Amino acid sequence: MTDDVRPGTPSGQEPSEIAYPDPSASRADPSEKRAPDVDDATAEALGKLSEALETTERARGHLYSFHQLTGHADFQLDEAVELLRAAGRADTAELVTRELIGRDVLPGRWTFQIVEEYEDGYYDVFADVERRVREELAGGRRHVHEARLKRRRQN
Repeated sequence: MTDDVRPGTPSGQEPSEIAYPDPSASRADPSEKRAPDVDDATAEALGKLSEALETTERARGHLYSFHQLTGHADFQLDEAVELLRAAGRADTAELVTRELIGRDVLPGRWTFQIVEEYEDGYYDVFADVERRVREELAGGRRHVHEARLKRRRQN
């Protein structure tokens, strides 16, 4: 035997002697095993509800992007006003200041208020209903439909 042991190889064992885990064992999905009592139609409906929540999550992310981009643009106006004043365009700088800086994006609302109203009046309710339906129909298990799809596609 030599002192030339490959990294990750237990000392004294040839790579062909090492017991590697069975790749199919990693395919076992505990969420599928926990929800055998959910019929296929219900699992599919839960999957569609979950997908709708995921789409809502994406919309929420876009709303945060809107919020941050709009705020960034508002601060960029400060620099534009300074440059207009430096260029001798005080009247134009005043127009930008008066009409744009700090302006509500909707009547009476800045973007943070829109985000809060969306979260409180829609997103939180949506997420709560999805969770309640999952609890009622699948014992709270998430992604039952996807777990079944995974099993079918990997077998």
